[in-house]
Amino acid sequence: MSTIQLEAQSRTDMGKGASRRLRRLENKVPAVIYGGSKKPMAIHFSHNKVIKALETESIYSSVFDITVDGKVEHVILKALQRHPYKPIVLHMDLQRVSSKDILVKLVPVHFINEEQSPGIKAGGIVQHTMTQVEIRCQAKDLPEFIEVDMSKVGMDDVVHLSDLKLPKGVQLTVDVADGSHDAPVVSIHAAKVSSTELEETPEVPASAVPTTDQGESAE
Repeated sequence: MSTIQLEAQSRTDMGKGASRRLRRLENKVPAVIYGGSKKPMAIHFSHNKVIKALETESIYSSVFDITVDGKVEHVILKALQRHPYKPIVLHMDLQRVSSKDILVKLVPVHFINEEQSPGIKAGGIVQHTMTQVEIRCQAKDLPEFIEVDMSKVGMDDVVHLSDLKLPKGVQLTVDVADGSHDAPVVSIHAAKVSSTELEETPEVPASAVPTTDQGESAE
């Protein structure tokens, strides 16, 4: 579970007009929390605190706590609506979860120890084919990210989905057993040389090279 914690207050004013007033006059983010055995609830957060929380990568892929009128709820972020060009969060959808709920989430992939990779040391170029993967697990087992250790990845090596070291209780949503869905995650290949770099410098005939008569002094 993420260490993110946000405080919210319940609200009774509903509709687009009420949401606009919250955003413009009170600098609040309207939101709704739903799921579990409880009824959906309209809430709002401090906009500044939401912006700060969104700087943390794990808020998009992990379970975190919110406190609503003093009561703690375990939630995941289901939807986030932003202003098209201003740094403003317009609305959030949050889903209540319990520890045993089965979740399907996209989680980020972190590539570690790239500086130790034999392929990179040999001048290879890293190609990150995937930056996130979809997993299935209980809420209590949901990881904030999946790590890929690059320390032994050599030139022309490819790390596939089947090579990922998943935490206990975590599964990929695709079946990689038969190889048909075993997509590449990251690879290292030699840098490509452009065709212009491969062109040989044309030879200059000796007769075209100017000479200086050593018997005459140069001006």
